[in-house]
Amino acid sequence: MALVFRAAVQFVGILLSLLGWVLSIITTFLPHWKNLNLDLNEMENWTVGLWQTCVTQEEVGMQCKDFDSFLALPAELRISRILMFLSNGLGFLGLLVSGFGLDCLRIGERQQDVKKQLLILGGILFWTAGVTALVPVSWVAHRTVQEFWDETIPEIVPRWEFGEALFIGWFAGFSLLLGGCLLNWAACGTQIPLASGHYAVAEMQTQCSYLENGTANPSV
Repeated sequence: MALVFRAAVQFVGILLSLLGWVLSIITTFLPHWKNLNLDLNEMENWTVGLWQTCVTQEEVGMQCKDFDSFLALPAELRISRILMFLSNGLGFLGLLVSGFGLDCLRIGERQQDVKKQLLILGGILFWTAGVTALVPVSWVAHRTVQEFWDETIPEIVPRWEFGEALFIGWFAGFSLLLGGCLLNWAACGTQIPLASGHYAVAEMQTQCSYLENGTANPSV
């Protein structure tokens, strides 16, 4: 029963981490980090992402234009590009490392200490990936709130608001954090079972000791 519970925790942890990693990639390239609705023209909606800005019109549809210069971007967008790429890379490494540490994988079955260390390392990588995904999303959200309530900007000027990518990024970051916590708890908080070969060796040594004592029945 303990083995089934341990395997279930590992499966949920790796599944949440995989979901968070996929959502972090979507967040990186989704051009909806900030939205702008024009009161004078409700048929037009502007969105900004890390790579391009888009305008959606009812008659024309969506048209996007890539940013001309990386250095010309605001600081939060420049740093967000780097951190989101780092999050994607760490999440991928976490999937590779923790995958080899799962109990359901027969590779390295006799090296439980190594599998435990791989599982812990994978959980740490997922933690780091989650933090590096939450930082840029929260930073852009903080700057958006500051600009929205900036009293120095005239009220007639449209204000940027949260885009869908921010909410997806928050969900991705927390999924990576939770997945990493489950993997580390499965590795450190539960007893690692001995491999089947170890059970056979232990049983053979026990039987030999009984024979040396002149009995083959452990109850005697």
